[in-house]
Amino acid sequence: MATEPRDLDVIIFGASGFTGKYTIYEGIKLLDGLKWAIAGRNRDKLNKILKEVEAKSGKDLSETELVIADVKDADSLRKMAARCRIVINCCGPYRFYGEPVVKACIEAGTHHVDVSGEPQYMERMQLEYHEQAKEKGVYVVSACGFDSIPADLGTVFLEQQFDGTVNSVETFLEATPKSPDAATGGAVIHYGTWESAIYGLAHANELRGLRSKLFGSRLPNFQPRLKDRPLLHRTKFADNRWCLPFPGSDRSVVMRSQRHFYDNEKKRPVQMKAYVTFSSLIHVIGVIIVSAIFALMTRYKIGRQLLLKYPGFFSAGFVSHEGPTEASMENTDFAMYLKGVGWTRDEELLEASDQFKAPPKKKLLVKVSGTNPGYGATCVALLLSATTILRQADKMPATGGVYPPGAAYAKTNMVEELCKNGFKFEVLKE
Repeated sequence: MATEPRDLDVIIFGASGFTGKYTIYEGIKLLDGLKWAIAGRNRDKLNKILKEVEAKSGKDLSETELVIADVKDADSLRKMAARCRIVINCCGPYRFYGEPVVKACIEAGTHHVDVSGEPQYMERMQLEYHEQAKEKGVYVVSACGFDSIPADLGTVFLEQQFDGTVNSVETFLEATPKSPDAATGGAVIHYGTWESAIYGLAHANELRGLRSKLFGSRLPNFQPRLKDRPLLHRTKFADNRWCLPFPGSDRSVVMRSQRHFYDNEKKRPVQMKAYVTFSSLIHVIGVIIVSAIFALMTRYKIGRQLLLKYPGFFSAGFVSHEGPTEASMENTDFAMYLKGVGWTRDEELLEASDQFKAPPKKKLLVKVSGTNPGYGATCVALLLSATTILRQADKMPATGGVYPPGAAYAKTNMVEELCKNGFKFEVLKE
């Protein structure tokens, strides 16, 4: 990485956006001891956000520097990146706005983290910039928020606790109000997340071509194969809730980490499937109907335009430009249950290869939980992703590169730091 003096450790870019605002708030604590600034294209909006965060936190932020940078101005991005050791990029959708920032960071020898949940963007960045980032000694890590820290680092945590070889992991996501009486209703998703989902699904057919270039060859056929569960089923844990396949980026992120471990450490990769849970069958039916309409409309330009123009209507009120209220966010708890199945250490020692003959019988259930998954937990995870790079780069792979969080942070103390700051990683039972 470039060694010229830098006057800042961290810059939060896209700070005037919804995620950026909460990243500043959490950064007051988590960036303590570091020199940090906020960046965006509009000075008035940056000042406004600082005043909002000051009022909420009771902290004086008048000395916080404002850096003017615009994704449409490559020179401004290079100048921004050259001033700091790491850029925390909150400016999405990353499909449209992510690459210029990644490119500027690599050119400046500056690390980069973001909260993208967009597989096409993440996998294309790895394909096109991994070698350049390694040469520059730069780490570029995406999916550093709720997408997909719990799933990816949760899988790493499960493997570390398993005492054997894991064949498969299934994740079950649950979000519940802390107090049903305190639930405020209204939107639960910000418009930016909705926009990312629309374009991600519309261009999902890009992934096959990307992956053939990114990985070159397929993984060996490890047995037994993890089969899909029925479209609708119930869990034996997680309060016996109804389950559907989870459409987010968790599986793609986890599988990229597992591919990294296989290619670089010759470790048998874990197979993974992701599910999301619901408390009532009526809720499930509503989600299926809305999802079917959403998927159909994203296939056509006019459909995408309508989804973007009327997010509240087509999401049944779950999406808005203003996003969820602070009351509703703080009233939401999340839990991700990870069920691992594999072989014991004794069985592992008896095998001559990683293709086991005996069926997997050892099981382990772990849980990753916390509060305010969409924004509070996301911003905490994002900030800790950045500080872990600054403090523990010697425990990260190679000398740099483009990675998912599981591959990037597997050997660091990231899980321990998450547990000190609102997350909980725990073994429930064997």
